[in-house]
Amino acid sequence: MEAILTDCVQNSLRHFMFKNAIFLCDRLCAEFPSEMNLQLLAASYLQNNQAYSAYYILKGMQTSQSRYLFAISCFQMDLLNEAETALCPSNEPGGEIPNGASGHYLLGLIYRYTDRKRSAIHHFRLALSIDPLLWSAYEELCILGAAEEATVVFGEAAALCIEKQHFYLGLASPNLHVASEGCNLVSSLNFSSEDVSSRQLKNTQVNSFRDIPSNHHGAAISASQPHNGGGPSNISLYNTPSPLASQLSGVVPPPLCRNAQPNGSNLNTVNADGSPKSVVNSLVQAPRRKFVDEGKLRKISGRLFSESGPRRSTRLAGDAGVDTNANTTGVDGNGTSSSKYLGAKLSSVAFRTVTVRNSQYLANDNIEEANSSSSPGDVRSLDQDGPTVPVGGVAISRSKVSSGVSEVLGLIKTLGEGYRLSCLYRCQDALNTFLTLPLRHYNTSWVLSQVGKAHFELVDYLEADRVFSLSLRVSPYSLEGMDIYSTVLYHLKEDMKLSYLARELISTDRLAPQSWCAMGNCYSLQKDHETALKNFQRSVQLNTRFAYAHTLCGHEYVALEDFENGIKSYQDALQIDSRHYNAWYGLGMIFLRQEKFEFSEHHFRTAFHINPRSSVIMSYLGTALHALKRSEDAIRIMDCAIFSDRKNPLPMYQKANILMSLEKFDEALEVLQELKEYAPRESSVYALMGKIYKRQNMHEKAMLHFGIALDLKPSATDVATIKAAIEKLHVPDELEN
Repeated sequence: MEAILTDCVQNSLRHFMFKNAIFLCDRLCAEFPSEMNLQLLAASYLQNNQAYSAYYILKGMQTSQSRYLFAISCFQMDLLNEAETALCPSNEPGGEIPNGASGHYLLGLIYRYTDRKRSAIHHFRLALSIDPLLWSAYEELCILGAAEEATVVFGEAAALCIEKQHFYLGLASPNLHVASEGCNLVSSLNFSSEDVSSRQLKNTQVNSFRDIPSNHHGAAISASQPHNGGGPSNISLYNTPSPLASQLSGVVPPPLCRNAQPNGSNLNTVNADGSPKSVVNSLVQAPRRKFVDEGKLRKISGRLFSESGPRRSTRLAGDAGVDTNANTTGVDGNGTSSSKYLGAKLSSVAFRTVTVRNSQYLANDNIEEANSSSSPGDVRSLDQDGPTVPVGGVAISRSKVSSGVSEVLGLIKTLGEGYRLSCLYRCQDALNTFLTLPLRHYNTSWVLSQVGKAHFELVDYLEADRVFSLSLRVSPYSLEGMDIYSTVLYHLKEDMKLSYLARELISTDRLAPQSWCAMGNCYSLQKDHETALKNFQRSVQLNTRFAYAHTLCGHEYVALEDFENGIKSYQDALQIDSRHYNAWYGLGMIFLRQEKFEFSEHHFRTAFHINPRSSVIMSYLGTALHALKRSEDAIRIMDCAIFSDRKNPLPMYQKANILMSLEKFDEALEVLQELKEYAPRESSVYALMGKIYKRQNMHEKAMLHFGIALDLKPSATDVATIKAAIEKLHVPDELEN
């Protein structure tokens, strides 16, 4: 009876029938109340996104696997201290972390979100050393700015480690997977019933802060034989925190019913970028997803998709002077080489290549060959040139495993190096790296979203728009990078495209934080900052660890001149991600407006250290330095900003302002003459030239340039300033002051 019920539960989990699995597992635990069966029940609840149920089931259990599952449930409920205690019991500080690489990765996340960066980096590196294909660990290292070059991480040592894992499993049990199918406690937590290789472990979607990988070697919930880093089994007798000791306040944690997910992720699921995702991975994901039709969406707001106003200026790169009518080319000559991958030149055949698996992947072609040459149930060697290793139920020669591992790591190296460079804001280098990918991998939503983000950081909004729109065509279901895409459309003042994007994202997944970021940007573009703020706050509510949503809240508070709450929002973003330079920039802007120039200079400089290639950050850093009477330093940083991005008019304008204040009028006019070529319709350029000519007592030229500035239809505030300057044209400067 126990075996039958266990098999039925596992079968229900495999077919995404979570409620049925919970019901049957309840019967199983009532009849056979063992810890292994309770683990299966807890895993069923976790897969149904009911972490609070798993939390109470697993409290006080002793085995290593119970502690790991308990830590996952705590992490999902934001009980990080209890999660850490479960993984690292205080009474055994030197004990092994359960589940090897997966346990170290989970512990690294806990340390990251409790502001212990050094410990987080240590455990992410340990996770990678145990399982070199644990992509999420490398991703976190990149986000923390602590990743080594991908060629080092995914080099020969990684290949040797993976080969040893395969060979060790093959020698230990040639029919390991077949045997574990019936006896493994929760085999459904593995990726599939056809793959036991180490590459099944992780290829997760980027910037997903709640991803938790499955157990090393795929034995996710085997309490009788847990793996710890590929070493011998270790049945830990550590206790999870007791119910009384763990609740310092004596109050039961609130049930997180809003996170219930009747149709959540399970084994064999495919994430947004097409890579497999383990069930344990989904256990710590953001809340469940609902899907609504467009008819319901239209009831949300009748004025959301109406006319929009001009963009605000508080956003980073908002003053970068985007010419939406100009033809765009790739930065530093990149446009020529990237055209073969993007835009209208891609035919429908090119899109279909995304789904075609190439023979370069590990053992894919060999499996077909084996199926035709081997009798059912007979695992035989395909080659006679060495020992064989079972991969996916087929015996493959070790030489072919080595070749496949090399090809997989070669692909991961390119992806990893591109992502590392992107996180270091070496965006042009990242673009060049991604361009070396095969077409079938380049045209996937994850890669295209990274390319789009790189163009966004380069203030190349038109190219970013083109890449993100292509990403949507390739994978309409993927929300990766859509928050950035909505900001791109915001800066381009594409109100219709932004409204359409927000509507599509909400109809696809109204419980995704990216959807509400797009909605907030719609309202912000229409200058409805209060409604925009509510939408950004909804995004934060859906994912409290979404740093960019906190920053967008800060931008709206600044637009509403609520600087106190703006500072708090930016600080919340930095608590989540200390390298989120947009929040440092936002704080610098607040202190600049409050004329707290020393604080402003500090925050702009911190943002500059994180992203030393942003001409906008350099421009405002120079402005703060000039306000601190450090004009020479300000001019030097402005020159760096101009060199960094010739298309950005802001640093040239600020440099001319500084030169005018130093009474270097000829040099200032020379800079402004050059600036006119880049921004011929910018009224402030002509107004500043008028002021300089007035200082030189060249009244006719001053009047001419003031008139040109008025003809270019500046804002109402600028019009008043220019008219006041015209009225005082013949008043000496000392009397005017």
